[in-house]
Amino acid sequence: MSLIKSISGIRGTIGGRPGENLSPLDVVKFAAAFGTVLLKESSNSKLVIGRDARPSGEWVSGLICITLQNLGMDVVDLGLSTTPTVQMAVVAEGATGGIIITASHNPAQWNALKLLNSEGEFISADLGEQVLNLAEKEDFVFVENKKLGSYKSDDTHLQRHIDEILKIQIVDIEAIRKRNFKIAIDAVNSTGGIAVPMLLEALGVLPANIKPYFCEPNGDFPHNPEPVPENLTFISSEMKNGHFDLGIVVDPDVDRLALVNEDGSMFGEEYTLVAVSDYILKQKPGNTVSNLSSTRALRDVTKKAGGAYFASAVGEVNVVEMMKQKNAVIGGEGNGGIIFPELHYGRDALVGIALFLSHLAKFDGPISRLRASYPSYFMSKNKIELTKEINVDKILEDIHEKYKKEEVSTIDGVKIDFEDQWVHLRRSNTEPIIRIYAEADSQTKVESLTNKIIKDIKEIIHS
Repeated sequence: MSLIKSISGIRGTIGGRPGENLSPLDVVKFAAAFGTVLLKESSNSKLVIGRDARPSGEWVSGLICITLQNLGMDVVDLGLSTTPTVQMAVVAEGATGGIIITASHNPAQWNALKLLNSEGEFISADLGEQVLNLAEKEDFVFVENKKLGSYKSDDTHLQRHIDEILKIQIVDIEAIRKRNFKIAIDAVNSTGGIAVPMLLEALGVLPANIKPYFCEPNGDFPHNPEPVPENLTFISSEMKNGHFDLGIVVDPDVDRLALVNEDGSMFGEEYTLVAVSDYILKQKPGNTVSNLSSTRALRDVTKKAGGAYFASAVGEVNVVEMMKQKNAVIGGEGNGGIIFPELHYGRDALVGIALFLSHLAKFDGPISRLRASYPSYFMSKNKIELTKEINVDKILEDIHEKYKKEEVSTIDGVKIDFEDQWVHLRRSNTEPIIRIYAEADSQTKVESLTNKIIKDIKEIIHS
């Protein structure tokens, strides 16, 4: 069991001792710290919250609402919602910030508080440090009864979110309608089960052509909710029956999008961003951004379109910052996270679906052929569980030293770029692990590189 505190929020497993797991006391303390920091920054006292469907979400949400009201804050509660919907609602409501109650791709026993600023974007490192310090000190002052903040429930923002997507000029509803797509959905029994069918119908997909799997928003995840190939065996087997044009998979808070080909093979979560970027760059040439752990294919597609590609440190806040610096027309992360700034600066599976379907609707062929049209790279994603005895900094320093003759980046952990392959090692912000991502132009090469780096790490640990 675990509790992880970081500048982006607090995340942990439910149950256990306060300070060691995500207990009611930790929820109240952290919510009070965030609310207090916001009130010091601004006279605006309105805050938006929303949650995914995991079982603990309801009571966590209740505690947050009561805590914020006792600080004198006015709460707008979206209830069951998506991360990008909450992000957009903060701006639409003119709120000072927001809290998303979701542990994203983590299993159901986890939950988290993700913190947003007044722009609907994840808070800065500086603000995050203030929240952590205040929570540690427990230096909060609650208001008297007469000054309690208000509470309002509002479930209209998901429809508003979809309406804004439909207004995007390059979202081609007519082309999507004409293709008469048959689509399977795996929403892992969370809020994507509400949002994705709503969006598809709004885009002109016939209800009879939409097959929902695991779309009851009850939080009973039927499999590990991270939308990666090893967790998508059910929808893959259903696709092999030949009844669908594509499969759509989202994580519990609907900020990551994975696609399944008509034959049951994986489009590849790394290639979600590549395909959407390809479509956008054909309409509006410009720059792109992804993180250091994302596929080189985005760089290739961007250069082909005449744009410039840039890599940021891992994390949505880092990608967004670089997108703004480089005036990128599209960006995101290789985990299926699409950030389309024309709508908002946040990973958004819903806008990703609309843009991808527009792309596929205009492509002369099935989704598997579209995937085959992109540069083919092979990626390996591994991890090493951390214990108190493992010195992560020492591991990264030693790996850097060993490969110092190669092109090495230390922006975020250590990334080593070889001529035809790369490997990236970094400490996870959300789990007690070291992530090891590698990519090469063949499966054999990437496996060999990964095994070599893991062997290096084990030798460092044992020494």
